Amino acid sequence: MSDLCVLTASLLVQGKVPGWKLAEPSPGQNVVQQSVINRLCEPAPTAKVVPAVAMHRPEFSHWAKQVSTGHINKPMSSRQLYAQRVAALRTGHLYTRLPADSFETLWRQTTYQPTYEDWLNLLDREAKAISQGQGSQRMSVLLGDSLAQWFPTERLSGDRFWLNQGISGDTTAGVLKRLSILDQTNPDSIYIMVGINDLRQGKFNLEILDNLQQIIRRLKAAHPYAQIYIASILPTRLEDIPVSRIRWLNYNISYLSRQEGVNFVNLQPAFADDEGKLQPQLTTDGLHLNDRGYKVWQVAMAPIF
Repeated sequence: MSDLCVLTASLLVQGKVPGWKLAEPSPGQNVVQQSVINRLCEPAPTAKVVPAVAMHRPEFSHWAKQVSTGHINKPMSSRQLYAQRVAALRTGHLYTRLPADSFETLWRQTTYQPTYEDWLNLLDREAKAISQGQGSQRMSVLLGDSLAQWFPTERLSGDRFWLNQGISGDTTAGVLKRLSILDQTNPDSIYIMVGINDLRQGKFNLEILDNLQQIIRRLKAAHPYAQIYIASILPTRLEDIPVSRIRWLNYNISYLSRQEGVNFVNLQPAFADDEGKLQPQLTTDGLHLNDRGYKVWQVAMAPIF
C-alpha cells in the first residue's frame, strides 16, 4: 500500500474526502433507535459459534509468517508478550514506554501460558502503576480485544503515557466486567476496539449494542473529562461473519455514539475492499492485522491519536 493510499484512507475516515459516508445496512435492515434498543426483537445471528478453546489460543504466533527469514525482535505470542510486560513492571516500567525488544532473553525463554485471569491481574497492576506515577503527564487508554492488545508500541505517540487494556479473545461483556480496573486512573482519552469476538461467539446484535452502551456510560461516569472514541468493528475475511452484519452493527454503533455523546471512528473505508471484506494485504489470517494493517490504523487515527 502506498503512502498516498494510506493518507487517502486517513482522510476518508475523518470525513475530509468528498463522498465519504458510513456504509449503510443492506436493504431490509433497520437502524436501532435508542428508545427501543432494549425491546427490539432481532433474528438470530448467522455466525457460527467458535469453541472457547479457539478463542483464547496465542493469537499472534503467526507474526512469524510475515518474515520468512531474519530475526523478529519483539514478542510473537501471548506468553511472550505477557512475560515482557511482567518483567517491565518488576523494574518499575510500563512496557509501552520501552523498546519493543526489551527483556528479550527472558520472554524468548518463557514457557508459561497466561490465563485470562492472569491478564486481568496484569492489567490491574499496570493501571495501579500508572495511577501512582502519571503525575501531570497525559495518558491514553487502548481498551478492547487482541486488536488493541497487539497495537505496536512503536506506533504509539510519544507525547504521553499509554495504558494498553486489551485482552486477546475478549468480548464486549468481558470489557464491561473489567472497567473498574481503570477507576483510579486519569486518562485524557480512551480508545475502544471490541466486538468481533462477540460475533465469533454467536452473540446477538442487541446484546453487543447494549454492552457497548453500558461501557460508554460507565466510562463517562468514571472519567467525565476524558474523550471517548469507539472504533467501528473492522471487516474480516471470515465467511462465518457476513459483511452485511458488520455494516448493520457499525451503523448502529455510530448512532449509539451520537446518542451517548462520544466519538465514533469509522475505520471501514481504510480497511475494507470493494466487497466490504478486510483487505488481504492488511491481515495475517483474515481477522488480525499485520504491521501494514497497524500502520493504516495509526495513520487513520493520527488526527485524534
